[in-house]
Amino acid sequence: MLKFEELKIFLDEKADQYNDPGFIENDPIQIPHRFSLKQDIEIAGFLVATISWGNRKAIIKSAEKMLDMMGNSPYDFVLNYSEKDLKEIQDKSIHRTFNGEDFTYFIKQFNRIYIESESLENLFKVNDSEINFSHAIERFRSNFLGTEKHRSHKHVSSPYKNSSTKRIMMFLRWMVRKDKRGVDFGIWKNTDQKYLSIPLDVHTGNISRKLGLIERDQNDWKAVEELDLVIRKFDDRDPAKYDFALFGLGITKELL
Repeated sequence: MLKFEELKIFLDEKADQYNDPGFIENDPIQIPHRFSLKQDIEIAGFLVATISWGNRKAIIKSAEKMLDMMGNSPYDFVLNYSEKDLKEIQDKSIHRTFNGEDFTYFIKQFNRIYIESESLENLFKVNDSEINFSHAIERFRSNFLGTEKHRSHKHVSSPYKNSSTKRIMMFLRWMVRKDKRGVDFGIWKNTDQKYLSIPLDVHTGNISRKLGLIERDQNDWKAVEELDLVIRKFDDRDPAKYDFALFGLGITKELL
């Protein structure tokens, strides 16, 4: 097992290696990178993050299908769609269990939110007394999903139900992390990246255990918080940069 200082040097090197635009061409983050308008980036980013499970090529293809249905102008579509537009989407298949009904539900929620607010950032505000995004995600869920039960609720996971909320954490990293590397957008200027956590899934979880960063067996919110404690000792101002290291090591199978 590597000692603390050796592990920090190793992970810093790997984070630096994989935090590179060359990484974008095979990654779902390429979808929001097709846009320059803040709201287009947010909507495209949130949608592709929501369907980010399974094969990455399939995720990108499904996201392109959604963008096509929105005329490749997500913000304009969200504000100006007609009922006929939604009817055409309703019965379409999109990506695995995320279907046309879910997609139209998301579009309606976006419409309501963007009429009230110019950015999704306002719905993810972290309070000064908080140490991560868990409460902010829960407040966002309450606003986005509302009180009425709907099948789409399962697509927006909850840290309060002990989910790692991997897809939301990935979206937040894209929006919040600020560097000059050309991968993450950093367009949410009023949100501090120190609150970010690692988007934890099978790959990043397995690598974290191999490196002795976490002991917990499940990839759940408790594991996210366990990992937080360690990576924030490495860098408390930009902890989520280590997502590049863990994800890159998982993809390249370097530690197997």
